[in-house]
Amino acid sequence: MAYSIAEVAETTGLTAHTLRYYERDDLLLTPVARDTGGRRVYDDGDLRWIVMLTRLRATGMPISSIRQYAELVRAGDGNEAERLALLTAHRKVVLGRLAEVTEHLGAIEGKIAIYAERVSVTA
Repeated sequence: MAYSIAEVAETTGLTAHTLRYYERDDLLLTPVARDTGGRRVYDDGDLRWIVMLTRLRATGMPISSIRQYAELVRAGDGNEAERLALLTAHRKVVLGRLAEVTEHLGAIEGKIAIYAERVSVTA
């Protein structure tokens, strides 16, 4: 299926500006096709990759690491160990952040319990 930049932006929640930036910064796997009018035409593969790229960014992966990962994927088979190492290292960072946020959430839950008890006692 073919998608315009506006459709990809709507589907992914990214702006057209961000999509053009990702293309310029060599983060996409293949050059985006163009129609006869020169407008970008994305396909299902582009869309899947952009969704993955968005997830990597949302979890805090630096652009430089995403670029490195994209280069490895573009290079094809034979570098799976490098891809695995890159993603495993990123997962470790994400899990550390998740543990930290979980700890903070526990503190917030504790305060909520204290205030909820106080409010129910005075009500």
